Amino acid sequence: MATADDGTRGIRDQDTRGQDTRDRSFLGEVKDAISGRAALLMIGVLALTALFIASYAGAFHSPKPKDVPLAVVAPQQMSGRLVEQLDQLPGSPLDPRTASSEADAARQIKERDIDGALIVDPRGTTDKLLVAGGSGASLSQAVEQVVTQAEKAQQRTVQVQDIAPADKDDTRGLSSFYLVVGWCVGGYLCAAILAISFGARPVNLKRAVIRLAALAVYSVLTGLAGAVVIGPVLGAMPGSLYGLWGLGALIVFAVGATTFAFQAIAGIIGIGLTILVVVIAGNPSAGGAYPYPLLPDFWRAIGPALPPGAGTWVARSIAYFHGNAVTGPLLVLSAWAVAGTALTLLFSALTKGRTVINRSEVRQ
Repeated sequence: MATADDGTRGIRDQDTRGQDTRDRSFLGEVKDAISGRAALLMIGVLALTALFIASYAGAFHSPKPKDVPLAVVAPQQMSGRLVEQLDQLPGSPLDPRTASSEADAARQIKERDIDGALIVDPRGTTDKLLVAGGSGASLSQAVEQVVTQAEKAQQRTVQVQDIAPADKDDTRGLSSFYLVVGWCVGGYLCAAILAISFGARPVNLKRAVIRLAALAVYSVLTGLAGAVVIGPVLGAMPGSLYGLWGLGALIVFAVGATTFAFQAIAGIIGIGLTILVVVIAGNPSAGGAYPYPLLPDFWRAIGPALPPGAGTWVARSIAYFHGNAVTGPLLVLSAWAVAGTALTLLFSALTKGRTVINRSEVRQ
């Protein structure tokens, strides 16, 4: 009797194992097609999409000049009053200050301390406005518009002189921005590809070092490729090829190392965090389409501290301002590179929970 029971039970178990026991209802099919993890990732992408729209529209929908640094060169008896008048314009579009001479004002523009200069002619009714188109056409045009209106109210006219013009093949001064955006994309895509192929979190410290070394080589090559394409190939932007090459290598490595760090901390979600920082927050605030004085306060505040903003500033300085005023932005990029490297190594060296982490990573 016992033997018969055992045999029957074995046959019944075999039949059960051979049957498709999945829930074939619509809800069951949905659960089978979309895992809980996939659903959470989709919600995350939805949030990133909404933030993308809010960030770009918020930064670009209504650009207005605010506190644009402007030097005023005028006889002593009238300079103080003129500076006060310009400072009190509705909406505070200008941040005027006096300069000792036209040469001094031009020097400040080329050193990127100011964005324009009004040279007053006390013997006539036509003044001169110095601008720098290399800083971005939208900014120089905004300064021209504000000063022209202010001069018109005083029954005066203004003649504009661009002393740092953008290249004829870079008429809007946007090539530097697009170049930096390309380098940033290259940085986080390289890190993302490694994550998709071999797991987001490096399994040990040695693997993290290898990834960083590979990123360094990739950064040098990508920096060179970008500099060659934007310069010798397209002729879209002037400036030192070697200077742009070094900048590109630093940008790519900084963004890639930051992506590695986010992945080491949060796994595959780290790619989304990089997109949040670099693309959603960084690109609109980079001063590309609209330089900093035309951006709302929030974007103007965060832009210089993020890789796209720091990179765009340096690229424009290399192209049109003889490499002036690049120390601060280069330190920002270096800080991202160092912090990303350090965090990647630190979290890769941690052994607590490493077995669970390794099981959670799927090798494609």
